Amino acid sequence: MPMTLSPARAVVYLPGTDAATDTASGSTPEPAPPVHVNFHGGGYVLPPIQLDDPLCRFLAAEAGVAVVNVDYVVAPQHPFPAPPHQAYEIVRWVAGHGAEHGWDGDRLTVGGQSAGGGLAAAVARQALEARRAPEDRHDGAPSIALQVLHYPPLDLATDARDKHAAIAKPMLRPWMADVFDSAYVPDPRRRTDPLVSPAHPSDTADLTGIAPAFVVTAEYDLLRAEGVRYAERLREAGALLDHYDVPEVDHGYDQKDAETARGVYALIAAHVRRATTPGPGNTPRENQP
Repeated sequence: MPMTLSPARAVVYLPGTDAATDTASGSTPEPAPPVHVNFHGGGYVLPPIQLDDPLCRFLAAEAGVAVVNVDYVVAPQHPFPAPPHQAYEIVRWVAGHGAEHGWDGDRLTVGGQSAGGGLAAAVARQALEARRAPEDRHDGAPSIALQVLHYPPLDLATDARDKHAAIAKPMLRPWMADVFDSAYVPDPRRRTDPLVSPAHPSDTADLTGIAPAFVVTAEYDLLRAEGVRYAERLREAGALLDHYDVPEVDHGYDQKDAETARGVYALIAAHVRRATTPGPGNTPRENQP
């Protein structure tokens, strides 16, 4: 069972509304917006929740969702499995308490950039496993309409020195992986855990029924290959909505390249809006550039 952790701080971004509710005239109140839970990057070690502020504001405005940007626990104070277990419990809470806070927890998406993408993938995996559990062990798994995995680390079991980027000096270096991975999962034997390395060949579980996914990789990123592998695995399970490989950029490109970031954020917002809008016309398509 997941360990009990202290409550997590979060920043909530609410979408705008075109018209206020008119109770005097009896007009229909605006429906509660869907909710997107965002997990920031930082190698599972750094807590820079504010770095995702532009993305969260963009999604609230363009996708029309309430965005819960989570300040989750990080290593080395809280190594694996604390972060993915806490992330899953946070998503369960967000799904179950929507009416109390002004969002629709039944229309829920999750996502993250870098390590946050790894946590979003782990949340979707835990929800899948919870739904498969016997009734007496079912923990009320949240229904996730979309998982957004933005240049995520999905294979910590493979040594970074055995990974190859399309450029000679990518932003992520092996020494960084040594620092981050050793803090997050100190025991190398645990790095094949599906909540850590779902793109590693050792994880062969059937992913049929996992939340639909939009996977974004970066052409020059040292982590690109594992993102592509996982996208293919999701496609085989019928869960890949879209995979976009951002050309000529490296890991964390959106922190420095505003023009490219806006374009990718618009794709993310479109997928989030489509996933949380009921009715015909939102059938996903796969786009592999």
